[in-house]
Amino acid sequence: MAAKKTTKKVTVPKKKKPRLRKSGPAKDENKGDLKQVALESIVEVATSVYSTASAGDLPTITMPQRNLGNVTYSKETGYFELGDNFKTRTLDVNSVKTFAQSLRLMSLAQDMVGDDDFATKREAYYVSKNWGAAKFNEQRESDTVLDDMEGMFSLKGVTRETLRFVPEEHGGSVVGALTVIDRDPETLEPIRSDCAAMGSGAYTVPSSVDHLGFETTAEFVLAIETGGMFQRLNHHRYWRTANCILVEMGGVPTRATRRFVRRLSEDLKLPVYAFVDCDPYGICNIYRTLKVGSGASAHINAKFCVPNATYLGVTPQDIEDFGLQDATHPLLPVDIKRAKDALKNDPFFQAHPKWKKALKHMLKLGVRAEQQAFAKWGLNFVIEEYLPVKMKQIKQFLP
Repeated sequence: MAAKKTTKKVTVPKKKKPRLRKSGPAKDENKGDLKQVALESIVEVATSVYSTASAGDLPTITMPQRNLGNVTYSKETGYFELGDNFKTRTLDVNSVKTFAQSLRLMSLAQDMVGDDDFATKREAYYVSKNWGAAKFNEQRESDTVLDDMEGMFSLKGVTRETLRFVPEEHGGSVVGALTVIDRDPETLEPIRSDCAAMGSGAYTVPSSVDHLGFETTAEFVLAIETGGMFQRLNHHRYWRTANCILVEMGGVPTRATRRFVRRLSEDLKLPVYAFVDCDPYGICNIYRTLKVGSGASAHINAKFCVPNATYLGVTPQDIEDFGLQDATHPLLPVDIKRAKDALKNDPFFQAHPKWKKALKHMLKLGVRAEQQAFAKWGLNFVIEEYLPVKMKQIKQFLP
């Protein structure tokens, strides 16, 4: 009689319970002293101008130069730092209007900080229509003066948001394993938004994020360039499958979006992976701005970028590895110029040999590829094949 066959019992390991991570408001928000610093800085500049003019001399206002030529970058710091070059605006016949506009904007900021009010950049432009000869002729003028003013006060940690000027555009969209804890502006009672319970919609990043608290069990943040790809991943609940947080950047991410992702990365200790188009704009503008900031915003990069971010894709190598050659588009002259400029002048790409190799690879291929190019292999190829493959190669992500 044959021996009875026995079946060996297989023990299936239990899935590790996700770690709950929490964060309260940003440290600067808890300090509560930036408001006072802003007010004192405005008074200091105004007093200096008044005293110098009263003594019969020409008043001056000094501010840092905001361009790529006045930044430094090191891998250790992780973002573009402001250099030592400054520009001085002297009150003379040629600058009298801009000088007056700067002082009027400072006065407006003083009122808003003191009254806990705010103005959009567009409203700031229209407020000037009551300034007589000092009014702005177009918003581009008011934006420039406002940026200069922020640059001047940023040396003391004061940002445009501290001065109560907010952008017109909303921040990015967010879904996934994250609860955002806001507060009622009147009662200060907490308001909890579960980003995993938004139905077919998403949480929208507010213009100011430092007062927010967070709770999450997510393992990483995926920052996505396009709304279309964000919608696809959200529709199929990729964030649940991968236990992550999805953030739609919508092109170059807004200040609020960059600050929001920075806080997720820094306060919650979450890795951030960027998923953008494989073209010079996606890499050299969108991703670079997310990770290290830009020359024009060098005065705020310390807070408004994500040094720990790494580049998941799309890479030039992906075009070959995933057979996308016939789903690409030729590089335009502006693309070629942008890539060559980055290789020659951008401190970030110059500091990373892997990025120099990738950009040269793109130029050699002579093509660019969009995130949607993977649809060649099926609408959900990104979810079913591409992302699972890439997520096994995290250590190979571009810096």
